[in-house]
Parts: sequence; structure tokens; C-alpha cells
Amino acid sequence: MTSSVAFIFARGGSKGLPDKNILEIAGKPLIAWSILHAKSCTRIERLIVSTDSNEIAEIAREYGAEVPFMRPKELASDTASEIESWRHALRHLEEVDGAMPDHMVSLPATSPLRITDDIDRAIDRYLKGDVDLVIGITPANRNPFFNMVKFDEYDLVHVVNKGNRQILRRQDAPTVFDITTIVYVTNSNYVMNCSTLFSGNVGAIEIPQERSIDIDTAYDFKIASFLMTDLSS
Repeated sequence: MTSSVAFIFARGGSKGLPDKNILEIAGKPLIAWSILHAKSCTRIERLIVSTDSNEIAEIAREYGAEVPFMRPKELASDTASEIESWRHALRHLEEVDGAMPDHMVSLPATSPLRITDDIDRAIDRYLKGDVDLVIGITPANRNPFFNMVKFDEYDLVHVVNKGNRQILRRQDAPTVFDITTIVYVTNSNYVMNCSTLFSGNVGAIEIPQERSIDIDTAYDFKIASFLMTDLSS
């Protein structure tokens, strides 16, 4: 595979940060950054935005993305499954083009700090042929084997995952990672048939923490704005 169909799934509603996908960050609407990332990747031959918002669709077209369909409202709610939006987009392409693309790249609009190399590395990892899906990961700030706790029924706290031995030092805890929203690479057959994204073989590329922010709240937006301003100065 030398080229891929890329998708940006961006709904209009957001309770954590209203209208976040069209808020201006570093001089552009948030979704514009993911569009520009996709267009800068020579291995992506087609870019499609899936949205339920006419305003998002207008901005997407302005920056050069296709919006060949609108996402149904039931797939744009807070409780809607992301994978169902992926399936909806693939089914539409099957109806219009007669076939689903072999491979797809998902570039969430909430990761404006990704770079083209992140996309290329994810595609390269997928092309090794031993995985169904590639995700981005970044070193976790907290570790469930050492310094993450949960309450029990008696209102007491315990380490989330005790493992099979007592861990007294952070250095002795297994290395864990956070999933990022930088990039996903997979294939249509897997998306249409998997029960969850982790039901098959999943590979990953590591993303530096400074590029891995996922904007979900006003706080996230402020951090991303600062980092983008700092990088451009």
C-alpha cells in the first residue's frame, strides 16, 4: 500500500468544550489542522470528513476535504460508538464507489499537534502485515501497577492493578502507555467485522507527549494553544 483513504470524524456537539472542532487555534479552526496534516501526507490519496454539522462541512470543504455525505444524528451523540461512524462511512463508499477501500486512516480532529511523520510511521507499521490495526501511544504519566488507585465498597483505596507481586518503586512497575488520538490505520474488513477495536492484533507507534494531546476540555484547548504558539515562535 503506497496510498490510503483518510477520514476525519468530527461531530458538531460537544459537552466538554462546545463547538470544539471549529474553535480557532493558532489561527485556524481546529479541524483544519487535521485536514492539513492529511493533505501533507503524500501517501493519502483521498480525504473525507464525516460530520453531522453543516458548519463543520463548510469549513472542511474550504480547506480541501471531501464531505460526500452527512453523518446521521444517531451516530453523532455523546453515547454513539466511534466504530459505528467508521462503518457508516465505509458503507457509504461501498454504495457510491462499488467497493470499500482496502485500507483506511483515521485522523481525529482533536489532535492538532501531530506531524506528517506520525502518519507515515503508522502506515509503515501497518504495512509490516502482522496487525489488523495500528494506534498511537505515548508514555503514561500514571501507572496502574504503582500510583493509580480506586475506591472499594468500604470507601478505602487500593492500587488499581496489584499484579502478581508487590511493587514498591516506580522503576519496578511495568511500562504502560496512554492511547493517543493521533492516528489509526486499519482495513475495511476488520472494521466491519470486529467486535471491538482491540479484538484483533493491534500494533502501535510511540508519540512524544508534547504531540499527543487530545483536546476534550477547555483546559486541553489552552494547553494545545500554548504548545502550538510555542512551536511556531
